[in-house]
Amino acid sequence: MENNDFIKNSAQLRLCIIGLGYVGLPLAVEFGKLYPTLGFDLNNARIDELRRGTDATLEVTDEELSGAGLLQFTADAEDIRGCNVFIVAVPTPIDAAKRPNFAPLEGASRSVSKALKPGDVVVFESTVYPGATEEVCVPILEHGSGLTYNTDFFCGYSPERINPGDKQHRLPSIVKITSGSTPEIARFVDSLYKTIITAGTFPASSIKVAEAAKVIENTQRDVNIALINELALIFERLDIDTGEVLAAAGTKWNFLPFRPGLVGGHCIGVDPYYLTHKAQEVGYHPNMILAGRRLNDNMGHYIAATVIKKMIKKGIDTAHSRILVMGLTFKENCPDLRNTRVIDIVSEFQEYGIAVDVYDPWVTSEEAKKEYGISLIQSLVKDTYSALVIAVAHRQFAELSISQIRNLCKEKSVIFDVKGLFPRDQVDGCL
Repeated sequence: MENNDFIKNSAQLRLCIIGLGYVGLPLAVEFGKLYPTLGFDLNNARIDELRRGTDATLEVTDEELSGAGLLQFTADAEDIRGCNVFIVAVPTPIDAAKRPNFAPLEGASRSVSKALKPGDVVVFESTVYPGATEEVCVPILEHGSGLTYNTDFFCGYSPERINPGDKQHRLPSIVKITSGSTPEIARFVDSLYKTIITAGTFPASSIKVAEAAKVIENTQRDVNIALINELALIFERLDIDTGEVLAAAGTKWNFLPFRPGLVGGHCIGVDPYYLTHKAQEVGYHPNMILAGRRLNDNMGHYIAATVIKKMIKKGIDTAHSRILVMGLTFKENCPDLRNTRVIDIVSEFQEYGIAVDVYDPWVTSEEAKKEYGISLIQSLVKDTYSALVIAVAHRQFAELSISQIRNLCKEKSVIFDVKGLFPRDQVDGCL
């Protein structure tokens, strides 16, 4: 489809968004304001919820949902056969061995393949390694449809840049990278996204370039945070306040403002493994990226071990103690539990035989139980805990005073502030 034909042909567009999570739903809502759009997800409960006009992820408001007048939802794959542009926005997690898990992407590709018709376009938004769209997805599309790539159907890649819980940087206000499997399709994909992205688009020269750009965005952040985490470990041994060091260094104009902490979530803690997997496949061992990953993945264990050491130094009997972990999500002010590294802290305490309570006002008990087998406590009780870890900087926690935090603890206790909500001299430990 030629670029100058886009507006003329847009009346025939029938979009289908595959996967209605943090990435897919905002896309479906924006496109659903302009074109007939079908949101497809295998989770029947999710479809029922969206049909009622509510989004449990809190990425889209009820008003925004109701404002997408051309948007419908389905969990029936047969319904997507009437669409001609498919946008795949399913997760790309890793398995227990830190290898890419393409099962959701492969499943989505199989569903789309059964609906493909000559002239259709499939755009992928899921984060993958360079080459994965054409190496993993296209063969499935060809096999299931009986059609030929770049002759009968075409593909594009436009990586997601959603930041869960961020109400300032929304889908329309984030520059969108676009690409296509032919120059004509690249222009079509770019024109399509331009209708909903007010910040503008950046056309990449190929699908591989667009895939690589996405995966290094989060790899760069991961490596930088790993450096700051390592500095925090060094400064702790030197009895230096890491926060003060970063504030001092930050007075130079080109010092990057990264902070130490847990690195989880569906992007930063996962995406680098897609790149390293492909690098090793082509014979290169990525030293820096994997070193950063190992360091960041170890921070939860380090925090738990540090808390236990401080408890022992205070003469606290850890075997008969109870610890409170405040926050379970991977970041503040959102209900997203995917790949949260707070679980590492909880698991480490439990391995030592210490009783642990987890409190998070942003998460439902059902979700925490389903994802991690954790029964959240629903209220906080005074004078209960021998140690307390502030793991997530939810606004509800930031609004508490240090005296309110201390009231939850026994007279002899340890407070560890992972997120730096309180001055260093008011707590027993921080990063």
